[in-house]
Amino acid sequence: MTTEATEGIQALLHEKRTFPPSAEFAAQANGTAEMYDRADADREAFWAEQARKYVRWETDFDQTLDWSGAPFSKWFLGGRLNACVNAVDKHVEAGNGDRVAIHFVGEPEGDTRDITYADLHGQVQKAANALADLGVGQGDAVAIYLPMIPEAVVAMLACARLGAPHTVVFGGFSADALRSRIADAGAKVVITADGGWRRGKPGALKPAVDAALDSGEHPVEKVLVVRRTGQDVPWTDGRDQWWDDALAAAADTHEAQAFDAEHPLFILYTSGTTGKPKGVFHATGGYLVQNAYTSSVVLDIHPESDVYWCTADIGWVTGHSYIVYGPMTLGATQVMYEGTPDTPHQGRFWEIVQEAGVTVLYTAPTAIRTFMKWGTDIPAKFDLSSLRLLGSVGEPINPEAWMWYREHIGGDRTPIVDTWWQTETGAIMISPLPGVTQARPGSAMRPIPGVVAEVVDDAGQPVGNGQGGYLVITEPWPSMLRGVWGDPERYRETYWSRFEGVYFAGDGAKLDDDGNIWVLGRVDDVMNVSGHRMSTAEIESALVSHPKVAEAAVVGAADAMTGQAICAFVILREDVISEADEHGEGAELVAELRAHVAKEIGPIAKPRQIMVVAELPKTRSGKIMRRLLKDVAENREVGDVTTLADSSVMDLISAGMDKGD
Repeated sequence: MTTEATEGIQALLHEKRTFPPSAEFAAQANGTAEMYDRADADREAFWAEQARKYVRWETDFDQTLDWSGAPFSKWFLGGRLNACVNAVDKHVEAGNGDRVAIHFVGEPEGDTRDITYADLHGQVQKAANALADLGVGQGDAVAIYLPMIPEAVVAMLACARLGAPHTVVFGGFSADALRSRIADAGAKVVITADGGWRRGKPGALKPAVDAALDSGEHPVEKVLVVRRTGQDVPWTDGRDQWWDDALAAAADTHEAQAFDAEHPLFILYTSGTTGKPKGVFHATGGYLVQNAYTSSVVLDIHPESDVYWCTADIGWVTGHSYIVYGPMTLGATQVMYEGTPDTPHQGRFWEIVQEAGVTVLYTAPTAIRTFMKWGTDIPAKFDLSSLRLLGSVGEPINPEAWMWYREHIGGDRTPIVDTWWQTETGAIMISPLPGVTQARPGSAMRPIPGVVAEVVDDAGQPVGNGQGGYLVITEPWPSMLRGVWGDPERYRETYWSRFEGVYFAGDGAKLDDDGNIWVLGRVDDVMNVSGHRMSTAEIESALVSHPKVAEAAVVGAADAMTGQAICAFVILREDVISEADEHGEGAELVAELRAHVAKEIGPIAKPRQIMVVAELPKTRSGKIMRRLLKDVAENREVGDVTTLADSSVMDLISAGMDKGD
């Protein structure tokens, strides 16, 4: 990232369409316009109000915020609570034990379970007792390495019940990644499964745990194993134990105790970590408050009537915040799906929406663009009329995908909440309020009530409308990370050193002419072309706005003439694939796309090179690994591909590049 004075990131795309909510939607919405005024008038009083509205405190707090140790914050001081009690017990005690908490849909056909809050209450108590029987208590870390199954939720909540910070490791990560996270967190117990289902086949998980623990240099005492696929698994007597057996032997009831609001709830290691893992950790009180509040006012969840579905994996922060802690603190009914969007067919998501009567859907732009590529005829086969709100999470959504999502999934009537937040922020920070905002395709719009964010230039000064720069958060917020696990100096250096006294998210952003925020992606994804600093996200948006393009990834490659040159990799929509020749080009098509980018943004943004590909390198969470594409564009050996969902993608792209040369 450059630190010298520059003109800031140039904002070149222009989008003027707006979509206000219907009067019917606005009338029932949880989030209201006057919330902005109340939050602006007294931000701390506003957060105190949300804390008491959404969360049950065993001991009420006597101070909302202590910022005297900035950049280390403390929220809801003196308050004591239990996250599991808020997510489960309080709903049973309120008489809602018969409400379905989780409609589980496994990947194998017919593998479904409906789990009520009463069911969950019983399972979580037994799991907490089973962990306690293994010696887990307050402050002991537990590593969770599981597929998308209800036992993952039970395990997380059982840890929260005991005051044992959990660290969930995504099931697609390697043994080495698991080993480093276990060691850094100091995990005493690992909870895993024999395996999980993916694209119709069982994939093993337990062997990765064994490999991670082979060195012997770890704090793990016990490994609990969930039976999921029925595969044979290696076994270490005295250390390994079946989950079912442990729960069967445990007592039925567990009396939860309250913990200080600042007690660590979990550690989550940020994706793409190199060297020493970076463990972001969150405190119980502030995290729970902001997630319950945003689940209510942004996702507009009405627990008594909605069927909510967040398609994220439990291994990422979205799964923590908007599958477990946010919606469940409200008492929501939700869908949990183990499989992939195309197993056993490309309409699987829409089939689940139809069968479960999903009303609120929260998914990633990567998934939406994949659905675009597959064609509109697939969702058209299903009844999606139950949907009343759509959400987007994970990366900026380009206007074309936003419009496709609204038209073909939302029936041209549902509001869309395009949400910006991070592992570090813990909860949604910038988003439309669906009953208030006149949403603009591709824009996260403005900070939610209670959050203060700005776009600043290199000197840290706010930019004007129509200008680009860096996205910063200027005031503390309840769900903010409390540090990097075991490394407070790394926390200061990573997040607070770029601009004095404010949190720098690492993302570039622009303000449009009306002052709405457009997130442009990581500043590492900003290119310097002939002195013009441009965001890869804007050029990707321009490419995807062309009717022949389903998805695009853009990187800046070193260029002797211009400093950096724009290289684009595009996936075509199904009906025009024949226009690309065997070398992944097609001169007429490439010329057409280059001209389209010039028209949408300007001649300076025309890609030097456009390559048509069948797929892009993505992690299992759907993030495009642009650094690998940069390796290809600069003719370097391709770097580490272990976190890719399909590592063979890079071989195909590299081979195509060689043919094109």
